[in-house]
Amino acid sequence: MNVKVEDISSVKKQLSFEVPAARVDEEIESAYKDLAKTAKIKGFRQGKVPRPVLERHYAASVESQVVERLVSDSYFKALKDEKILAVSGPEITDGGTLEKGKAYTFQVQVEVQPEVEAKDYLELPLKKETFKDDEAVVGARLEEMRLGNAKVETTDRDEAQSGDTVIIDFEGFINGTAFENGAAENHSLDLGSNTFIPGFEEQLVGMKLGEEGEVVVTFPLDYGKKDLAGQDATFKVKINEIKEKVLPELDDEFAAQVGLASIEDLRTRVKESHESQERSRIEQEFRDQLLDVLIERNAFDVPDSMIQSQLDHMLENLSNRMQSQGMSLEAMGMTPDSFKELYREIAVKQVKGNLILEAIALQESVQIEESEIEEKLEEIAEQHNASKEMVMNFYADESKRRGLVAQLAEEKVIHFLTGKANVEMVDESIAGDAEQGNDKE
Repeated sequence: MNVKVEDISSVKKQLSFEVPAARVDEEIESAYKDLAKTAKIKGFRQGKVPRPVLERHYAASVESQVVERLVSDSYFKALKDEKILAVSGPEITDGGTLEKGKAYTFQVQVEVQPEVEAKDYLELPLKKETFKDDEAVVGARLEEMRLGNAKVETTDRDEAQSGDTVIIDFEGFINGTAFENGAAENHSLDLGSNTFIPGFEEQLVGMKLGEEGEVVVTFPLDYGKKDLAGQDATFKVKINEIKEKVLPELDDEFAAQVGLASIEDLRTRVKESHESQERSRIEQEFRDQLLDVLIERNAFDVPDSMIQSQLDHMLENLSNRMQSQGMSLEAMGMTPDSFKELYREIAVKQVKGNLILEAIALQESVQIEESEIEEKLEEIAEQHNASKEMVMNFYADESKRRGLVAQLAEEKVIHFLTGKANVEMVDESIAGDAEQGNDKE
């Protein structure tokens, strides 16, 4: 078999094949021999159908089968012999013509992983946010917990305030005429929730119990009912009941509801949780910035198949998380196609970042020792409250173990690059600075 390999681009190759006539005849004969054993044609016993009859009935099927076998065998042999790292299936650009006694020629194109030689990756100019304790955030989170455990009770007040739940009767009019589905009785509405027409809830603040009043609003231009969109409307409203949120005290009894001994224990838990989240955010922003700088300094193309694979992985992760929360992609107004379009740029950066880190790991001879794998498995077991044996069984799968080793190698390279970088500690979020920079552009 003769194979010619040509570069179409840095991430695509064309392979031209010529399969010898002898191999073609051998495959055709083999296909007809196999067929003769099973073919059923009226007037002939199974296994006794003459070759000319088989050719009349099954020529097209045999040709398709032989071509598929020749293409598959030749293609995979060429990948191995030519050391081609394909990242997509072959696209047949010229299928050729199969004829007995003649060589079979065909062409395929395939996407390949780019050969990345990382450069300028030492002494990167980076910024990293300094973590700061923020008691105000801790207080705000405790307040959120109070709100989450608040009870809604009828109030002694006779005047509605923002944050109250009011039970109302209302009827809407446009140009003095009531419109369809614009009225309700004993409707429950949380003031400040912004779930009603813009401006409606705010005008109920200060209205008294039992009072009938008017609320004037304008329906949004993008309102769901086109006949109401952009229209000015007047609602006659009566408040039948006012309910307020009664918040629990921040005391030991409140802490006990979440399984802690005292309010100080709860405050400590909230503070530790906030610090953990903030440090994770800071590290992620720093890592993203590091990769952005590497990508800017190392320009190369990536095959579309690798981008699509990354998008599929991102979509699967999101779908699984949403499913665990009882949600769906459709509920967010998205489809798989719109998701991939929206997140394509992020997927490209992730693929490029991974390839650069792989290249640096190779160039710097980064190795992952068995002891490092053991340590990571113990860490995973602790994080998931699982036994080490269970975690080891999970990562006994070769593909999962390769993924774990790749993750460890990335972490090691990031640590290496950070140690060699010129890092400036700053007070503000790096992501915030990036967003402001984009706004200025």
